[in-house]
Formats: sequence, structure tokens, C-alpha cells
Amino acid sequence: MRYEQLADLPCSITRPLVALGDRWTLLVLKEAFAGVRRFNAFQSNLGIPRSRLQDRLGRLVDHGILVRRPASDGEHPEYRLTRKGHDLYPVLMALKDWGDTHMAPGGPPVHYRHRDCPGEARVTLACDHCGEVMTAHDIRPEAGAGLVAAGAEDA
Repeated sequence: MRYEQLADLPCSITRPLVALGDRWTLLVLKEAFAGVRRFNAFQSNLGIPRSRLQDRLGRLVDHGILVRRPASDGEHPEYRLTRKGHDLYPVLMALKDWGDTHMAPGGPPVHYRHRDCPGEARVTLACDHCGEVMTAHDIRPEAGAGLVAAGAEDA
């Protein structure tokens, strides 16, 4: 199966990987959440080749995760996170939590503090009904409406 065909699979983990599935895209998003908006700043901060950055920014714009618009000073365009883009923040924080636990032997390199208290941002998987914290062992996947609809289309 070709990489582009993955977007057609009825899977809410696989489909986002088509838009987000490489390290540069996630690093561009990390910079965007840190307030970077200009092409040259992304390029300078990441050391990413210009053509690759152009491709990744274009993909994020095409998927509605970033919007490209004129800067207030009118010089160069800016890339801003959309609502869809902001909804990815917990994904990056989940990666950060995993990295802090499994790949930071000297401790977390950066603390993501709650603005108004000494607490730190953490991602927790919890049931939307009862609020109980869950792990993979507590979850049972079931067919949803999107899978049923995709199966009906294939028939």
C-alpha cells in the first residue's frame, strides 16, 4: 500500500499520520506552539532544509492545521495555528511525557509549567463517562460509525 493511500483507511490513528507522520512536521508544530510564525525562523531554529520546510508547512496548511496569512507588518507571511492545530497540543505533550519517562536519563530537559501555579502539564488518558484514569489494558476497541460506513461503501 502506498503512503498516500493510508488516508483512505477508516482508522483515526492512521489518517492523522498522513498529515503528521514524520519528525519534521512534529518539530514544526513544536516551534509553532512556541510562538514561531515566520518561515526563516522555523528554518533557523530547526536547521531544516528550505525545500523540506516548504513542503511541511504546505502540508500543514493543506490539512487546515496552520493558516498562512500576511504578517501585521506586511513584510513576510506568517503561519498561525488554527483551532484544528491547537487541538494537537495534547499529542505533543503526550510525546513529551513519554520522552521524559523513557528518554531523559538526566531528568526532563524542559518543564512545561502551569502558568498560575507550580504544577506541570501532564497528559492523562481518562474515561469521558466516569473520569477513571485508564491504560491500554482498560480499553476495548469497538467498531464505530465511521468503520461501519466505510464497510458499507466497500460492499
